[in-house]
Amino acid sequence: MKKITLQQTLIPLITFTTICFIWFGPIRINYIENIIISILIIIANYIEYKGKPFSALGFKSEKFTFKNILVLAPLVALGLFSFYVFAVVPGITKLTGVPIDYSSFDQLKGNLPACLIALLVVWATAGFGEEIIFRGYFMRQFVKFFGESKVSIVLNIVLFACFFGFMHSYQGITGQLVAGFVGALLALIFYLRKYDLWFIVAVHGFFDTIALICIYFGLA
Repeated sequence: MKKITLQQTLIPLITFTTICFIWFGPIRINYIENIIISILIIIANYIEYKGKPFSALGFKSEKFTFKNILVLAPLVALGLFSFYVFAVVPGITKLTGVPIDYSSFDQLKGNLPACLIALLVVWATAGFGEEIIFRGYFMRQFVKFFGESKVSIVLNIVLFACFFGFMHSYQGITGQLVAGFVGALLALIFYLRKYDLWFIVAVHGFFDTIALICIYFGLA
């Protein structure tokens, strides 16, 4: 493992502290929080990695192909969503005895204009935003500091899956556990794909797109 400099320690520490302040501080900016945090991360990476912020996150041009983004990613998203609907949600709901709280999405049912706006929002804030934050930055920074041993990778995935689940508290305890589990699967895919952030952004985006279609037709 390469020696980590003081700058490579301080910049992530300051960035993480700022992110927590944006998320948990007294000023709430709701839907654009993750967009602002993503921009902050890109700036932090630009400084830390000497002008190469995107490759450090996992955005690599050679990975951005038609096959990866428009064929494999949608198929993986469909498989993941099927597992989510038929196994993860029923299993965790049975464990907690409480259904997921989908009430925040009620206004989208049968409302095509609202769903189209929501589609743009989820791709920006969840597909890109959450993946830049949780997989591209948090997960990659953890690897930088603690390496890629099996124990380290497991801790990495579990730690940020818990954090990811916690950030979905508006869906109730079942929603948090389900989101955490799905977050862990996304992190595992990210690791197995050798930190290909383009791919995991597409998987997350298409997963949420399928979910929005289900919500629109009242299937969720």
